[in-house]
Parts: sequence; C-alpha cells; structure tokens
Amino acid sequence: MPRQAVRSLPLRRIAAATLLALGASAQAAPLPPADSSKLAREVLSQLVALDATHAHGSTRSAELIEQRLLAAGFAREDVQLLAPADHPSKGNVVVRLRGSGKDRPLLYIGHLDVVEAKRADWTYDPFTLTEKDGWLYGRGSIDMLGEDAAMLAAIVRLKQDGFVPRRDIIVAYTADEEAGGDANGVDWLLKEHRPLVDAGMAINPDGGEAALKQGKAQFVAIQTSEKIYLTFGLEITDKGGHSSLPTRANPIYRLAHDLDRLAGYQFPLHLTETTKLFFAGRAKLDSGQMRADMLSIIGAHPNAGALRRLSDDVETNAMLRTTCIATGIEGGHAENALPQRAYATIQCRLVPGETQAQTEAALRKVLADDSVKLSVVHAAVASPESAPTPAIMATLAGVTASMWPGVAVLPNMSPGASDSLYTRAAGIPTYGIDGMFDDIDDSRAHGRDERIGVRAFDEELEFTYRLMKALGTE
Repeated sequence: MPRQAVRSLPLRRIAAATLLALGASAQAAPLPPADSSKLAREVLSQLVALDATHAHGSTRSAELIEQRLLAAGFAREDVQLLAPADHPSKGNVVVRLRGSGKDRPLLYIGHLDVVEAKRADWTYDPFTLTEKDGWLYGRGSIDMLGEDAAMLAAIVRLKQDGFVPRRDIIVAYTADEEAGGDANGVDWLLKEHRPLVDAGMAINPDGGEAALKQGKAQFVAIQTSEKIYLTFGLEITDKGGHSSLPTRANPIYRLAHDLDRLAGYQFPLHLTETTKLFFAGRAKLDSGQMRADMLSIIGAHPNAGALRRLSDDVETNAMLRTTCIATGIEGGHAENALPQRAYATIQCRLVPGETQAQTEAALRKVLADDSVKLSVVHAAVASPESAPTPAIMATLAGVTASMWPGVAVLPNMSPGASDSLYTRAAGIPTYGIDGMFDDIDDSRAHGRDERIGVRAFDEELEFTYRLMKALGTE
C-alpha cells in the first residue's frame, strides 16, 4: 500500500507548536478510576508471571489477553487469537473497538515477549511482580508489559464507557519482537492477515519515551523514525601453523588492526528533520554549553567544538550519525597453533535515508584491507520516516498538557529498533508514543531489576486512555 501523503511544517513552526512552556505545575497528574487501575495491575502481574521469553513464546500471554477482552464484553468476532502454524507458541491477539467508520482505523501495537532474566542476577524474582518502596519490579515491566496492560485497560474502559470512535480502534498484542525473532507478530500479521490490522495510522508505545531526570519530568518524545538495523561480519583467514613459528600473517593481529581503524572512525553528521526538531527542543530544556552546542549543530554551519562535545556524549552521539561498532570477536582453534581464522561482528545503526551499500562502501574505505572478507549477516530493511504532522503533534501536545502541564513534546529518532519498522514499511505512518516516565540516567529495560514506578504506571494508564480516545475522535 502506498504511504499516505502527509504535510510537514517548517522546523520553526513545529518546534513552537509542540514545545510547551516550561515550569511544570506542582499539581499531581490525574489518575485512572480505581477499577481500571485494578484491572491493569492484575494483568501486569499475570503477564510478568507467564515468562514470555523467546524459548517459551507468547501464546499463553495472548490467551490471557483474549480472556480479559471477552470478559469485558467484546464480541467473539472482534477478538482474534492467531499464531503461525509452524510456530504455535508465538501467539498474537487482535481486538477491535468498532467505530463509525468515518476514517481509516487506528492501530496500536505492543509486543508480549520479554528478554531472558536469571534469578541469581536479580534482587527479586524477575517473573513475579514485586512492589517495593514505590516501584514495581519484574521482567518486562517497562519493556513493554506495563504498556500492554495500559492498552488493555484503555480499550476496555472505552468499551465500558460506550465510546464510539470516529474510526475503528485496533490493538494488536504480538509475538517475537525481542529476540529478532523467527515469528515476529507484526510482520506476520501484516503479511498473512493484513485486513485485520490495516490502518491509517499506528501507535507503538514501545518506541516512545517519557523522560525523567532527577525526579522531574523532562519531555514526552514522539518517535517518528528509528535507525536501521544492519550487521556485517569481518573475517580474515590464513594457513596457520605451529605456535612456535609465528608469522606476520596472524589473522588475529591483522583483524585487530582493522578494528582499531574502525574504532577511530566516526560517520559524518547526518541530521534529519526529526533530529533537528529534537535538538531544537532539547536545547530549550538545557542551559550553558549544552544548549549552545545543540543550537549550533542545527545551524547552517555547525561549530566543530560543539559537534565534538555532543559526539562524546553517548545519548546525543547516537542521534547525530550512523554508527558501526564491534560487538563480538572470535579466532584461533588451539592453544599451540597459529590461528587460521579471526572473525568479528560489526553492528550498524543507519540514519534513515542511508543505505546498506553506502555503509558497506564506507567500511571498506575505513578498513583499507583487501584481505578482509566483509559479509552481510543481517541485511538492512528500510524504515521510512513518519512525518511529524501538525495533527499528531497537536493531539499529543494537548493530551500531554492535560496530564503534565509544562512538559515538552519532542519528535525523536530512536537509535534502537522496534516493530514500527514493519508498519512503516507497510505504508502505515507510525508514531512511538508512551507516557510512562522513566529515569533517563537509570534505564533498566532488559537489565537487572527492571522496574517502573507505581505512580508512573497509574499515570500511564490515564495517559493511554486519553490519547487513544483523542486519536479515535479526530
């Protein structure tokens, strides 16, 4: 399906329209009704307990969601549980809240799977939701079972309100996002059951960000694009021999020299419309040198010092350019033998608009080694940018202001990958939006003692309900 035509405002107008006045109100954000909060907490607890890691799959989680939706009064034909025939453990469930049909459907997507967690590494059992000191601990709590519970609570609440949206609202709970899976639910549904999830716009909370710093809400980011995932392999071989007779042809040393050249290389600055808007907005949240540097790089002639300082910061560097880094290395076959092979994995994240061929050419130039074999391990799949249109920006700004007066709304390019890749590639404009605030200096997604704040979770429930309703009304 061709992408819908969208109109994009100039940088100054969007930045002015979406960056709200600072000085957040001291008034606490509104919370959901008690029954909605109770439902969401129960569902989150059950989802955490089901261990939907890659090895176990998401079907049990999908069945739980299905049961909750049917119990809430959704018709059987509006709740579909589906799994690929060759991957029955990779279940997906899709629910539809019927609207008036005046516009194309709104699609929400959320994955049910989580990454592995070892009990010995955690303070608490990772597969038991544990409340302690204002936090909810559990694997997947913030990535993204908390958001899944919020989407369920929101669509159930809308159903019970008797709300009839302008367009159908579809929520798809899907499999296999985390493991780079063999049965990705969004991809499979779009290919095999497109009418079930076809939409005019999609929202993916997994791609959104609500940033908290030192206990203060900083901004709500709307992901309009994400970097493109691409992996190369570097391999050098030699005939080998006895370790007592070393040669200059040692593949490990030669590969080490190549990796050292790569480590010293930075891809050139490449800002998109989204990242220009992001830095323009972030500059207003910062002061001093950081503010000046961010304003400099979005200007016509970026200051070299500003670019260097921002490149030294992990968070901002990822927004400035394509990156390629070594993530694995192996070599040799015996302690007393010269190595016959050395191999490195090079993981790249491309700025939208750049191609696999361009990146490969850049790597060959940097390595400057004809003896190294460069192969593609995971090919790039283009992920077009979804323009930050005036309508989506105004809606998000309005909902954010109703929850957290004074908190900024910023367009964002995610350095990591999400299921938005598949919906965008299918021609559905997709935006990552989430209102569950998390400390940007202590992000625990995929890590030990993953957690969300109790208050943050309740606010997420209300935010998701308000946004889903607003987007369904447009």
